[in-house]
Amino acid sequence: MKKLFVILTLAAVSFAANAQPRAVGLKLGYGAEVSYQHQIKGEDFLEATLGAYAFNTLDVACTYNFMIERPQWTDKGEWGFYAGPGAALGFGQAFHVAATGQVGLEYTFWFPLQLSFDLRPELGIWAASSGVGFHWSITPTLGVRYRF
Repeated sequence: MKKLFVILTLAAVSFAANAQPRAVGLKLGYGAEVSYQHQIKGEDFLEATLGAYAFNTLDVACTYNFMIERPQWTDKGEWGFYAGPGAALGFGQAFHVAATGQVGLEYTFWFPLQLSFDLRPELGIWAASSGVGFHWSITPTLGVRYRF
């Protein structure tokens, strides 16, 4: 667990070293997560989350999101539709590995605040002392981030 934390911290520091737009904040859904977004190329971005899924497992997920559309719905701020694939790992009462995705809508205010709503489908395998099995879920989340 300590090695995973060190790896995630080093990854976050290396992403922060680049002069690309990024955002950090919280996501609430079927648990609570810390979210970090880093713009990769053009408007596409990588999002990494670390949180308590169902408030009883530590979950790490990373998705590569493609910015699909930026509609001009308002004079101030900026809207965006995005979607992308990713992967997730979880530790707790069971260990799980999953393929995940994300599709969402975000609004970035004219000041450095970003709100988002997204759905994260997940299909994976879990292992516990009671056995092994498959799981799937679709989790809606609300995000609030500071954009810098």
